[in-house]
Amino acid sequence: MRIDQYLWFIRLFKSRNIALNACKKGQVFINDQTVKASREVLPLDQIKVRKDQIWRQIEVIALPKSRVGAKLVGLYCIERIDNLDAELNKMQQLASHANREPGSGRPTKKERRELDDLSKEDLIED
Repeated sequence: MRIDQYLWFIRLFKSRNIALNACKKGQVFINDQTVKASREVLPLDQIKVRKDQIWRQIEVIALPKSRVGAKLVGLYCIERIDNLDAELNKMQQLASHANREPGSGRPTKKERRELDDLSKEDLIED
């Protein structure tokens, strides 16, 4: 089964197209290797996905035949949340670097790019 299809089946992404775009952007890793959307998923693979600025780690248990209901997702994967607190702390630290005056409005495109660069540099250090 394709990785983009699997991520959609287990309801990590709302559509397969969004999962495909995440793979193209390099936000999906299987066993610590960047993958294309067509990469096959096997049981016991370790998947790492960046979604909403948080890295989520998933271990594949089984492959579903079709998209499953939210209650049944636990039958097909285990989400590792042991480093969720560390991820949230990193996000808070990054947010502290980007102090803005209250009422100054939304960040400009340049400021958003600088914030993205900060988060990328932080990921490279890991």
